[in-house]
Amino acid sequence: MTLPVLYTFRRCPYAMRARLALAVSGADIRIREVVLREKPAEMLAASPKGTVPVLVLPDGLVIDESLDVMHWALALNDPENWLGADAAETAALIAQCDGPFKTALDRYKYPTRYDGVDPLAQRGTGLNILRTWDTRITPSGTHLLAPHRTLADMAIFPFVRQFAATDRAWFAEQDLPALKPWLENHLASPLFKSIMTKHAQWQPGAAEPLLAQAV
Repeated sequence: MTLPVLYTFRRCPYAMRARLALAVSGADIRIREVVLREKPAEMLAASPKGTVPVLVLPDGLVIDESLDVMHWALALNDPENWLGADAAETAALIAQCDGPFKTALDRYKYPTRYDGVDPLAQRGTGLNILRTWDTRITPSGTHLLAPHRTLADMAIFPFVRQFAATDRAWFAEQDLPALKPWLENHLASPLFKSIMTKHAQWQPGAAEPLLAQAV
């Protein structure tokens, strides 16, 4: 039986959120772990833009945008009702994450890649966005839009993880009373731990382990 193949990089937040949705859907997916400085020709043939995730379906269809992979997976099976939150609010939050927050994150974490960047100013921009998300956490203290985790939580938290890890001591000092537990809860979840399993770099002909499914 031919299964879908996912080209992924363990630490990439875009790949993380794709794996989260694929894992929770219960789909059988073969993993090809790549090193981004040594992108395999097979991945580039499927998706010349050279970014992960890249999901190649048995019929040859290629899905190479992380949110599209998430929606494909959840259309197959959405056991936790990740798509149950308000669609417009979900889209707005994810757009804020992928737009201004990601812009600030990149310039804070990798300031030498950009001309004339003040990383501390970019950190402040990112923090201001985190504060708006902090106020949105539901009264249960665990999720952005609903009493349970939804697409917005799972699409956003890998990027918050990256922001927090850039300077852990500084982040620990920030007043984010709802967002910090939200982040820690997702990091400690069995689902997240399952999709962070380490795999050897894929080479043609090498084993292709199955993506661990949600537990």
